[in-house]
Amino acid sequence: MKPAALLSSLLLGLLAVAAGAAEPAASGAAPSASGAAQAAGAASGAAHAGAAAAEPVQPAKPDLAQGETIATKVCMACHSIDGSRGSPANPILQGQHPEYLVKQLVEFKGGQRKNPIMSGIASTLSVQDMKNVAAFYASKVAKPGFAKNKELVQLGENVYRAGIADRNIPACAGCHSPSGAGIPAQFPRLAGQHADYVEAQLVAFRAGTRANSAPMAGIAGKMNDREIKAVSDYIAGLR
Repeated sequence: MKPAALLSSLLLGLLAVAAGAAEPAASGAAPSASGAAQAAGAASGAAHAGAAAAEPVQPAKPDLAQGETIATKVCMACHSIDGSRGSPANPILQGQHPEYLVKQLVEFKGGQRKNPIMSGIASTLSVQDMKNVAAFYASKVAKPGFAKNKELVQLGENVYRAGIADRNIPACAGCHSPSGAGIPAQFPRLAGQHADYVEAQLVAFRAGTRANSAPMAGIAGKMNDREIKAVSDYIAGLR
């Protein structure tokens, strides 16, 4: 073979080897690009899913009509249709803070507050049912009540407004306000509440049979029967 032909043959061989080496590299690059695209798509989908999951879910507003239906079918026998002045053994619900009513219903259902009748009723209600019926009762204007025990009125006022210093009993007004309006969620409205009901609850807190408020258990635990009766009667006349 002539030198020129030999050189030409060698060059062609080298070009063929180079082309063969480049082909796998190119073919390997394509799947990488495709994988990157798929990964990018997956990341984008995950980001969208995360954004959707992070969107706050707006709670349903209380439905007063549904609340009235529950009050009529379930609550009326003990609390009257509008939660007004029924039996002194049962609380007046009219004008009570809805947050407080929901809290009590949740605790009756969960067993933190014990009452066979109320626990059974609350067990049938969803949280939305509780919000509906609580909003219905809260929408009513509470009617005024009256204190009846003239002999204890001064003691009742002293306990409510000033507490009993020598036993570290705080004034009721500190949490329930001077007018008995209370503070939503934590402290109920007391103004005009049945004296018999308030007295029964304070006695239950003192005895430990009502255990869903540690502060109230501690306060009632330091009070005697006369003080409990006096402040309960005074509360009935607040407005």
